[in-house]
Amino acid sequence: MRILAIICAVFGTLWAAPAAATEEDFNVWTAQFIFFNLDEDKDWYARFEAQERFTDDADRLGQLLLRSFVGYRISDAVNVGGGYAYILTDPVGPVEVNEHRIYQELNVTLFDNGNGIRLTSRNRLEQRFYEESGSTGWRYRNLVQFIAPITERNSIVLYTEPFIGLNDVPFNREGVANWRNFAGVSFPLTRELSFTPGYLNQYVVRDGEDRVDHIVNLAVFARF
Repeated sequence: MRILAIICAVFGTLWAAPAAATEEDFNVWTAQFIFFNLDEDKDWYARFEAQERFTDDADRLGQLLLRSFVGYRISDAVNVGGGYAYILTDPVGPVEVNEHRIYQELNVTLFDNGNGIRLTSRNRLEQRFYEESGSTGWRYRNLVQFIAPITERNSIVLYTEPFIGLNDVPFNREGVANWRNFAGVSFPLTRELSFTPGYLNQYVVRDGEDRVDHIVNLAVFARF
């Protein structure tokens, strides 16, 4: 499958780049996503999620994220919407950070062959507010995801996502602040539930030494 080989090669290049960083950490991230329709025509839908991120060699809960979203399907290939997220970050040493986030999304299917091979793009613009700071951080994220069946039931999932700060305020770095790359496999559990375990590599740009997080990422999806 030529397109899969190309995408894997691109991901390999991205994962090789962070090797120069001098600090690394092992994490375990768990996530639960719920999707459901809000009307009979299935034009409007909602998404709720919770994410628990165990950091510092997966020894402690370093971050908790709760996010909600309401979207509208313009077509089968395009939907838009917005939502709210609360993020509690509790690093070792510095004081914990309470973040409130408003965001807008544009989701586009770039390619779909009708047999399970899909390429999608999620564009997210975030406004980040911190209880510990009076500033507002603006950030843009673009997640490009590739899905392809590898058996009759299971699919490979690959994605890449840069985080680009649009202004420079406390807790929000201007320019590329971090970059995530993921490779995993989606397993259907029931008609409504699926489980996607995989490896997530996160490169974090900092004022001092940059950091690489090696993450076991475990996500459960429920669609009703």
